[in-house]
Amino acid sequence: MPNRPASDTIPPRIRRSQAISLVLLVVCGVINYLDRATLAVANEYIRADLGLTLGEMGVLLSAFSWSYALCQLPVGILVDKVGPRWLLGIGLVVWSLAQAAGGLAATFGWFLVVRIALGIGEAPQFPAAARVVSNWFPARSRGTPTGIFNSASPLGVALAPLCLPPLIAATSWHWAFFVTGALGIVAAIAWIGIYRDPVRDSLTAAERAYLEVDDAGQPAPPGGLATWRALFRYRATWGMMLGFFGSVYLNWVFLTWLPGYLRTERHMDLAQAGIAASIPFLCGFAGALVAGWASDRVARMSASKVAGRRNAVVVATLGMVAFTIPAALAESNVVAVACISIVIFLANASSACAWSLATVVAPPSGVGSLGALQNFGGFLGGALAPVLTGYIAQTWSFVPALLTGAAMAFAGAMSYLFLVVRPIPELEAQLK
Repeated sequence: MPNRPASDTIPPRIRRSQAISLVLLVVCGVINYLDRATLAVANEYIRADLGLTLGEMGVLLSAFSWSYALCQLPVGILVDKVGPRWLLGIGLVVWSLAQAAGGLAATFGWFLVVRIALGIGEAPQFPAAARVVSNWFPARSRGTPTGIFNSASPLGVALAPLCLPPLIAATSWHWAFFVTGALGIVAAIAWIGIYRDPVRDSLTAAERAYLEVDDAGQPAPPGGLATWRALFRYRATWGMMLGFFGSVYLNWVFLTWLPGYLRTERHMDLAQAGIAASIPFLCGFAGALVAGWASDRVARMSASKVAGRRNAVVVATLGMVAFTIPAALAESNVVAVACISIVIFLANASSACAWSLATVVAPPSGVGSLGALQNFGGFLGGALAPVLTGYIAQTWSFVPALLTGAAMAFAGAMSYLFLVVRPIPELEAQLK
């Protein structure tokens, strides 16, 4: 039987800090995804105004993912060393200035630079969020808050086509970048001004008992480059990187190609495709919330905190595979959209469970580092998905493109299942 927690009662000051942290993370996360989606929403206006080709727009759409993925490597070290307050705050300022600068773009080269800068600035968001959850929530209760902060992703994607087109129609595409950039600056001020990490010396005995900072009841030592390097010795690290590659690849097939797929392969008109493309991401918002709550319940019933959360990731990812196949092969558009909605629901459930898994697999000093490495693997898949999907669809059709995504996700699920078996021990003693 799993060990019972030392305390199930949340001290009032801890509860207040948890609530404030999650509200701030969700607000920042929604802005994060609004900024990512602005270029896609304003695609046609920008191409017409700047005279860009489809190929050039494809490069702009992919530039963010490559810089974002590569920056996960140093960000993991920094979030454990510097802490989430200042790293995320600085990231917010950088990405918001880059977003606003997009509104000033008059050439392809300028836009390419600001999209790369956007990826660099947004890189700390989710590793910092994972660190916040590990700081303020005990291991037994991290699934629900992880699901909450992950729900900002599909919520931002769903809000973008609702909020930005009226703004663009009333002004111009430039103002979509100016306004979302300004929102990010306001969020940066709020984050830095309000959020604080727990300080052990200021906690009461009851607060320390609830948080259970680590198994020995001691605060986690700060991480660093040596801790980050040592993580690569463990197969769990590689399993999480490969596993997230597969699930994010399939998710980004739909994230980047769903409207085009519905219009090209399913022959929907613009209005039909717009409505049909919004439904799956609203389902994804629900998926992140439900998965967080469910993974906590599974983890509490499991003899191993790692196995419980890992199995939740595996089941959700295999579900993505199972529903992608009929989505690709079904003749009915209604059936296809219904299956895609379930895939996006499960994709966000898988993502939420994967981030909560990082908080229990990682050593206390390496939560941000391991979360960022997993995210690095994921966004290599996210960067590859739109390019490979477009090539396959152009050469054959979207059916083999979707089935390729399903195969990637299946391989990812197997990586989680067979490689992520036990937690990584604290590395401090090994590094002396």
